[in-house]
Amino acid sequence: MAPKAAALVLVLLAISGSRADVNPDEVASVIWKYFTELGSNAKDTAEQLHQSELSKQLNTLLKSNLQSVSAYAEDLQQRLEPFAMELQAKLAQDSQRLKEQIQRELQELQAKLAPYADQVHQQIGTNIRQLQARMGPYAEELRSQVDRSAGELRQALEPYAAELRERLQDNAESVQAALSPYAERLQRQIDGGVEGVKQRLSPVADELKAQVEQSVAELRRGLSPYAQEVRDGLERQLQSLSAQMERAAEELRARLAASSEELRAQLSPLARELREAASGDAESLRQRLQPLAQQLEQRLGQSLETFRQQAAPFGETFGQQLVQRLEEMRSKLDSGAAGVEDHLELLEKEVRDKVAAFLSTAAPPQN
Repeated sequence: MAPKAAALVLVLLAISGSRADVNPDEVASVIWKYFTELGSNAKDTAEQLHQSELSKQLNTLLKSNLQSVSAYAEDLQQRLEPFAMELQAKLAQDSQRLKEQIQRELQELQAKLAPYADQVHQQIGTNIRQLQARMGPYAEELRSQVDRSAGELRQALEPYAAELRERLQDNAESVQAALSPYAERLQRQIDGGVEGVKQRLSPVADELKAQVEQSVAELRRGLSPYAQEVRDGLERQLQSLSAQMERAAEELRARLAASSEELRAQLSPLARELREAASGDAESLRQRLQPLAQQLEQRLGQSLETFRQQAAPFGETFGQQLVQRLEEMRSKLDSGAAGVEDHLELLEKEVRDKVAAFLSTAAPPQN
């Protein structure tokens, strides 16, 4: 087996040989990046690739979700080798073929749609306006939920700053004894608050993704009367548009989760610094705690405001991305010229479908 395919087998064996509750989209995303790394860095050995930063990210993802099923590994390895070779071939061989095919289809599509160019242009314009109108309320809802989440978390955490100031009035021994439990409570409140933020924002992201699917379906219906003779070419363009929009929706979800985790990373040092202060001698405890007590409320406010400013506009940005994708499709239908990476979107979709299908059949036997 070629070094690149051998490296891929190692990665896929880690995935499927211990499959439990794995999200196929997450795994496919990591594998797609892994494929593109392989394609652009053929000089690396399998071992070097396996130790790459990308592979480490994959291993981190898997270790957090998987359980070992070593008895199943031998059978899986036999099934993984042809699977890995097929996926590698898709990237290595189909790329140029897809690029040429899409360009031919676009030119044919443009020629067939030429008599209806104005209607098609207007139909996509109508879809753009409908999408903008539909996204507006959801973007506002996301901004509102971010603001509400930040405000509620601030209300939950501010009493801790007041409590710390009050505790400084006690004797040093009492403060030191109470400080570690206090820091633990603060950390639990931070963790619970961040998880609450995620839970509050996730349904809005789901709704935005649902609007994407509805928008593509409406565009498909609107264009179908003009494309009876080039149905396959139009469908490929719509699939590409759908893939772009769905990826934008997943990126939105990932950005919201990342912003929430960044908020946790900014707040957690407060609890850690308090635990560290408690570990010193009692005599200098007040000296160590005084600056923390003065800064705690301010640092809480700054972290929450940073989160709010960062996450609140995500809905508007998402809507702008979707409109841009529709405008790009309209431009392609007008000109008959494919985008530089149109074929990669379809190739990635094939990889995702195959990964999902493989994982659905690679589950370990039930005990």
